[in-house]
Amino acid sequence: MPDPGQLPYLLHLLDNGSPGVRGAVPNQSAAQREPLFSFHGTKNEGTTPMLSKQMQKALNEQISHEINSAYLYLAMSLHSSSTGLPGFATWLRVQWQEELSHAMKLAEIVHDRGGRVSLQAVEKPPAEFKSPLEIFHLVLAHEQKVTALINKLYETALKENDYATQVEVQWFIKEQIEEEKNAVTILDQLRMAGESGASLMMVDRALAARAAR
Repeated sequence: MPDPGQLPYLLHLLDNGSPGVRGAVPNQSAAQREPLFSFHGTKNEGTTPMLSKQMQKALNEQISHEINSAYLYLAMSLHSSSTGLPGFATWLRVQWQEELSHAMKLAEIVHDRGGRVSLQAVEKPPAEFKSPLEIFHLVLAHEQKVTALINKLYETALKENDYATQVEVQWFIKEQIEEEKNAVTILDQLRMAGESGASLMMVDRALAARAAR
């Protein structure tokens, strides 16, 4: 460590330039000399979003579809709860939560790629359903519709040569396989239960065991 008494001399060398001081050149002013340390920040101003306009639009549309799905499942859950089927209500409430998580996952993809999320109006779901069997016919039909939408989203990523979004959407494609499989399984159980109240209660108790992932 230099003697404090030498500091005025060192400062003099820096001001006037000295071959012994790194970055110093004789007769070069302090403003002209290369700094000993430098920090280069990054700027986002004027940068182009990594998502194309078409890809961003498609992702925003799918976010809306996922939120609409959540709203539908919430309506089904509330209806089941009001008709004395707490197990069906639990299963459908978990489904509601999953659909919202899917929407948020898509929103994060948009943000991570430099895009903007634009939320759209939510469709009003039905408030009444005839039976648990009707509910799960609707669940399966809805999940098949969502599968088609996810496939369309993947096709858009292919057309846009957006490889990163292709990778992200593959997760949703696999998820839809499970979603449809679950709906088919419960439909089969309800068909076997038929008009038997006792059998319906057994299905209800089984569905109550579903926990959020």
